Amino acid sequence: MLRTTLAKTLARSPIPLVGARSATTVSSDIFKPLKYGGKYTVTLIPGDGIGAEVAESVKAIFKADNVPIDWEQIDVTGVGASEEGFRESVQSLKKNKVGLKGILFTPVERSGHASFNVALRQELDIFASLVLIKNIPGVKTRHDGIDMCLIRENTEGEYSGLEHQSVSGVVESLKIVTKYKSERISRFAFEFALKNNRKKVTVVHKANIMKLADGLFRRTVQDMGAEYPTITTNDMIVDNASMQAVSYPQQFDVLVLPNLYGSILSNIGAGLVGGPGLIPGCNTGREIAVFEPGCRHVGLDIKGQNQANPTALLLSATMLLRHLGLDDHADRISKAVYAVLAEGKVRTPDLKGTSTTSDFTKAALEKMESLY
Repeated sequence: MLRTTLAKTLARSPIPLVGARSATTVSSDIFKPLKYGGKYTVTLIPGDGIGAEVAESVKAIFKADNVPIDWEQIDVTGVGASEEGFRESVQSLKKNKVGLKGILFTPVERSGHASFNVALRQELDIFASLVLIKNIPGVKTRHDGIDMCLIRENTEGEYSGLEHQSVSGVVESLKIVTKYKSERISRFAFEFALKNNRKKVTVVHKANIMKLADGLFRRTVQDMGAEYPTITTNDMIVDNASMQAVSYPQQFDVLVLPNLYGSILSNIGAGLVGGPGLIPGCNTGREIAVFEPGCRHVGLDIKGQNQANPTALLLSATMLLRHLGLDDHADRISKAVYAVLAEGKVRTPDLKGTSTTSDFTKAALEKMESLY
């Protein structure tokens, strides 16, 4: 049985993106984050690129709202490939059970460099990625009525990291799919759908070509669906799903996907509702939950320029608060963030504005004061 579960903890909240059907929480009698003197200790990994700037936004807003959290900050980076920093972050998360994380850079050109993002998920077995894609009032995009959740298997598939060169010029890259992990992510997806009043689960695959690997994943999800008769189960080939997401995204409710397809569809989804700066997400396993932006963009090109949109990390942080049962703080912070976006006066460059990260943080703080 999963020690972290998904439930309708946002039913009391009117917030549109992370709304009544979209939260993660914990069963407090089973899951025990570290808590001293009435405060939770939460691991904070700012990450590379814009991570430090948007993490400061979260810390400032949490401090202003007197959120009962002590941060244990680990400044690990993927740029310098510090194994020591990585091990420190793993130990911190094992101890605290919950974390907030920015994105760690993975260089494409450096041979043999493992992605710390992937390694962290595999090391801690935080196997389920949840990304929330929904239109935000005040952010006008081509499509309206988008409301979908992507649930991605985090620990195997194309991201298994098993590659080798058999002979010069011939590379073999192994895609691993197991029945156990396919069942685990399937159960997670259907439990999420059931507890959040979702009506349909779509399994995305390429079983027409990868008949054994994706065939196993597709078949496992379909078999699991038979245990949930109130939820419709269907399937879609990944190329078609990508096209359908762009042309008719309103048809999707919950999507469950292997690793690579989840990465692709989450980025398509982000583009549909305003970009990666708006998308919250989390990664959860049996004992540990790590909250991070749903689209894993580092933002090295704007690092240190005070241009980053902190919304994605702020909303991920409010999901963390609901996970800990701190709903009142989550409501105040998320309402303030959405009010800033709805008003439209403060816009970071990704939303075609000229405001800074500091401007957005200040505006959110002012909204919190005016709303309460």
